[in-house]
Amino acid sequence: MRRWGRGLVRACAGLSVAGALHAAVNTRLLRRPVVPAPAVTGRVAAVLPVRDEAEHVTDCLAAVLDQRGVPDLQVLVVDDGSTDGTADLVAAVGDPRVQLLRGTPPGPGWLGKPNACAQGAAAAGDAEVLVFLDADVRLMPDALASAVALLRAHDLDLVSPWPRQLAGSGAERLVQPLQQWLWATLLPLRLAERSARPSLAAANGQFLVVRAAAYARAGGHSAVRGEVIEDVALLRAVKASGGRGVVVDGSTLAACRMYDDWPGVRDGYAKSLWSAVGGRPAAAAVAALVLSTVWLLPPLAALTGSRAGLVGYAAGVAGRAVTAAGTGGRVWPDALAHPASVLLLDVLVARSLHGRRRGELQWRGRPLPGPGSHHG
Repeated sequence: MRRWGRGLVRACAGLSVAGALHAAVNTRLLRRPVVPAPAVTGRVAAVLPVRDEAEHVTDCLAAVLDQRGVPDLQVLVVDDGSTDGTADLVAAVGDPRVQLLRGTPPGPGWLGKPNACAQGAAAAGDAEVLVFLDADVRLMPDALASAVALLRAHDLDLVSPWPRQLAGSGAERLVQPLQQWLWATLLPLRLAERSARPSLAAANGQFLVVRAAAYARAGGHSAVRGEVIEDVALLRAVKASGGRGVVVDGSTLAACRMYDDWPGVRDGYAKSLWSAVGGRPAAAAVAALVLSTVWLLPPLAALTGSRAGLVGYAAGVAGRAVTAAGTGGRVWPDALAHPASVLLLDVLVARSLHGRRRGELQWRGRPLPGPGSHHG
């Protein structure tokens, strides 16, 4: 039994080393913006779906309107039933490039964000490129021009420039870096660009850039109307319709602080993690088991003096560190707590699945689909 246990630790340590090496390769292969970015030809329409974003919308719009190299820029703000004065703040901007749309509520089978995004895209007219942007994102002055340049330079139909993730509280610092670490460790980026396989897709709806023609060919947000993780679903739809797309480095283009504290992290991930792990308890259990075994067992074994366990722990830390360094994150000492991050992710997955099974999940005051719901 001890021999079997030692063999399992060695196997997990080997997988941890392989994951770290793959993360290092991926961070080298990650498409990065060219500076300075060439000026954009053609119209670009930025769509901001907002619901009770009075805290963020003014600063977000200021950064969008400050973009360089985008002479034909249209900004469509879709107010999704805000009650905190968001629409009034947008109307007060007074820039002719900004159009405020009073969104209609989502109908049967639609979730709020896809519904708002679809309305914004429909109002974009003859725009060649659509940009979907969350209100808590802050763009750097060359962000849009650089993102469009990446799209065109590599003949892609969709790029997801992953913003630099800002984290202040301990919970944020433990959980937020796992987003980039997961795709850097598990997703072969060059293959993901070309493959239509649904499993080879990673995207971040905070900042998405897509050719309007490819968006229409994929069915737009109507094709992902009931998806909680609509960003990844949209990339999959673009790929399924013959397009190419991938996550790219956005750490020098944009920054975002998703949540401010543990309650924000807890509730924010509760709404979506059940879907991210396949939406089924069995799939979630397998995913959590693999993560826990590969990246928790070696450090636990290291505490008992296992050299293989120490190697596995060090590899996990190295993979986390190289990903953070390559995506604008905080490296030290946060990477040393990688096992605690994985353990906390397991807790969040369990909480998300429990909430969905009980039909208790909601976001921005709207219920999310329960186990018996059918969307799309």
